[in-house]
Amino acid sequence: MSIVYLKDRSSRAISELLEHADSDILFIGDPDMPIDPGPRMFDRMSQVMRETGAGWIYADGAGHPHIDYQSGSIRDAFDFGPVFAIATAAARGAGIEPGLRWGGLYDLRLRISEAYPIVRIPEALYSFSSSNPSGGAHNQFNYVDPRNRDYQLEMERVATAHLRRIGAWLAPAFESVPAPTADFPVKASVIIPVRNRERTILDAVRSALAQRTGFGFNVIVVDNHSTDRTPELLRSIGDSRLRHIAPGRADLGIGGCWNEAIYSPECGRYCVQLDSDDLYADERVLHRIVEVLESGPYAMVVGAYTLVDFSLREIPPGLIDHREWSRENGRNNALRVNGLGAPRAFNTAVLRRIGFPNVSYGEDYAVALRVSRKYEIGRIFDPIYLCRRWEGNSDSSLPLEVANRYDFYKDWLRTVEIKARINR
Repeated sequence: MSIVYLKDRSSRAISELLEHADSDILFIGDPDMPIDPGPRMFDRMSQVMRETGAGWIYADGAGHPHIDYQSGSIRDAFDFGPVFAIATAAARGAGIEPGLRWGGLYDLRLRISEAYPIVRIPEALYSFSSSNPSGGAHNQFNYVDPRNRDYQLEMERVATAHLRRIGAWLAPAFESVPAPTADFPVKASVIIPVRNRERTILDAVRSALAQRTGFGFNVIVVDNHSTDRTPELLRSIGDSRLRHIAPGRADLGIGGCWNEAIYSPECGRYCVQLDSDDLYADERVLHRIVEVLESGPYAMVVGAYTLVDFSLREIPPGLIDHREWSRENGRNNALRVNGLGAPRAFNTAVLRRIGFPNVSYGEDYAVALRVSRKYEIGRIFDPIYLCRRWEGNSDSSLPLEVANRYDFYKDWLRTVEIKARINR
């Protein structure tokens, strides 16, 4: 057996590969990541494919484990590693959308997954070195880089067709946002979860308190047991609009801290996100967000942000506006991408019905998927937020084990959401 190293992933290239295949199993490799097959790689992958009836098989590399495939693993950037195998008969039977320039293999994978298992072998069957390493902020935001717009539109079309075939696609018809049944002390609350951010917390809080609005608002900081000077700095702020919550529990993630704020009697009718190392772009951001929330009315509004360094200088790719979102298909395409943007703002009454999962990664994505299943999400596409990228970021230079855990969790969230949409 041998590996076909495939650079061209168009419909035409994939169709030609399947047409000329002369074996029942095809091994496909990434030419940018040549591998050294282990002594039984071909036999082991073939054996598992035949015994499980899988349509697609992949395995771990030496020192590079992957994650299991789920029904929610529909993102086009799912990492199968530098080599995988497909069952030729399953691939031929699945078909492929003609005319795809980049998404032929992606389309084939989704179609195979609808009828056959996609199976990971948690064994190191090969070793490899990459000449095209990933990582860093620029790569993290490739999917929202305007230069990749045509590519992303094609991938969205492929993913949307898959959701239609499995019955998980949602038409652009939304429920009305329910009227609040409770009184709120202020119209809006800025929510800032924080732990050990003595270098940035004052910038964030002052950015929030500097907002100019025609309504009452407060700033709720949930200090998750900081051990640095963060509590002391917060106590030094002499502003009655600041609410400092110290949770009684020591097992809260970022999502749990959000719950402390939104279920607090201090929370306003609308709650608006501000991370502890970020800032609002100007003094009218809160006013504008609330204005958009009420114009829908929307259950949630998501803005756009500019990536900056610690000194607030813009860094590539600059503006992240998530223009892949559309009213017609945004909540379907949200299942393909890894995030929706920032800052995020919510109707508190709606949010209290859902709550945040008690995790520190993907908690915002989980809530956005859940909100979008029923309600329309409003968008602001020009930059209203400065997102700092620095060594203190929670997603900075992640070890592989942590990155895999995060990716697996987001795929699990998609799995749950897809099942809920099918069963709605």
